[in-house]
Amino acid sequence: MAIFSVYVVNKAGGLIYQLDHYAPRADTEKTFSFPLDLVLRPHDERVVVAFGQRDGIRVGHAVLAINGAEVNGRFTADGKDVLEFLGNPANYPVSIRFGRHRLSSNEKLMLASMFHSLFAIGSQLSPEVGSSGIEMLETDTFKLHCFQTLTGIKFVVLADPRQAGIDSLLRKIYEIYSDFALKNPFYSLEMPIRCELFDQNLKLALEAAEKAGPFGPGS
Repeated sequence: MAIFSVYVVNKAGGLIYQLDHYAPRADTEKTFSFPLDLVLRPHDERVVVAFGQRDGIRVGHAVLAINGAEVNGRFTADGKDVLEFLGNPANYPVSIRFGRHRLSSNEKLMLASMFHSLFAIGSQLSPEVGSSGIEMLETDTFKLHCFQTLTGIKFVVLADPRQAGIDSLLRKIYEIYSDFALKNPFYSLEMPIRCELFDQNLKLALEAAEKAGPFGPGS
């Protein structure tokens, strides 16, 4: 079982805390000769595989590194265009690492705001008055769980679909937020959470949830 990440979103839809707890490694590194037997295309400021899945490299995977040096979007570490570099026979053989694109800070902010809007839409679509918004979204590889407090703060956990005890974990995170953020005299409401004790206790709670599942009755 695994818990992938935690997000805290304020009542205005702003991301005030985010923790990547566990990220499955699906990177694949191969050495290629010219011509490259994969079709690459630019997409959202990065270079991705458009055709030619093989050896763990899948359509949609991004170019993460070339010859051991991290790629910066569509450019190599020394500022060269990735597609131009890989189109030059003189640069072969070349080692390329492919994998899932890592979300940038700006992308995480945008996605938190989008989920805030979806949560509100879910509430408005309900045929019953006073319904909550989205509490869980499920895919084949993860579940998104959300708990909104009476003050509008949202705690969001992304976890393995088989992970137990997430409802209790969400309430435990709320307790940690109350104890180590709200009671911190230097913390301002609705602002980013930067508190070492909050970080430490949150990580302990995530580790306990992964090992033992539920925190108590009603999980």
